[in-house]
Amino acid sequence: MKSISFIALVVAAWFVYGRINAPLTYPPGVLIASEPLQTDATPNDTPFEDGKFHLKPLAHFAIDARVLHQKIYRYDRQAALVPVDLAVGWGPMSDQAVLNQLEISQSARFFWYQWQHQPPIAPEEIISHATNLHLIPSSKALESQCKSLHAGELIHLSGLLVEATGPDIGTWRSSLTRTDTGNGACELVWVEEIHKLAR
Repeated sequence: MKSISFIALVVAAWFVYGRINAPLTYPPGVLIASEPLQTDATPNDTPFEDGKFHLKPLAHFAIDARVLHQKIYRYDRQAALVPVDLAVGWGPMSDQAVLNQLEISQSARFFWYQWQHQPPIAPEEIISHATNLHLIPSSKALESQCKSLHAGELIHLSGLLVEATGPDIGTWRSSLTRTDTGNGACELVWVEEIHKLAR
């Protein structure tokens, strides 16, 4: 009897967890119309240290986006620098009608998407309106915020795109364009601000 009660408790807890962490959904329509904003680094943006890592600013970066997926990393070699990755979308990749036809996931520091039969929009539109952000929170409070985000939430994020060097990671350089894909296409972001947006 005890084992049955325990199993029932586990199932109930899993159900509640699933409901709490279920992606937010919306009626069809673009929720984030603006494009990410990127400006060149200036001479005042000097390299700096974050623990055992050396960071070189490459550009200032700000984005309003819909969270498509979130992945917390604890055990890979990059986790000491980047504890959270966010897959985000804007424009057509913030539209529920488009996202309903895509399966989105993250693993091995990549953002993955797939569809059945035909893509809901042109693949090049997916590539240019979604990305995987490797987040380097600039404080413990920001780290907690990044880890608490759920798929479907609308956010504003700003900071620096950087090149990082350090033990176990070699040289890790951010992408500086939104139209690339594959290895090296993700943004490596020193996060200075993040907050949720109202719909």
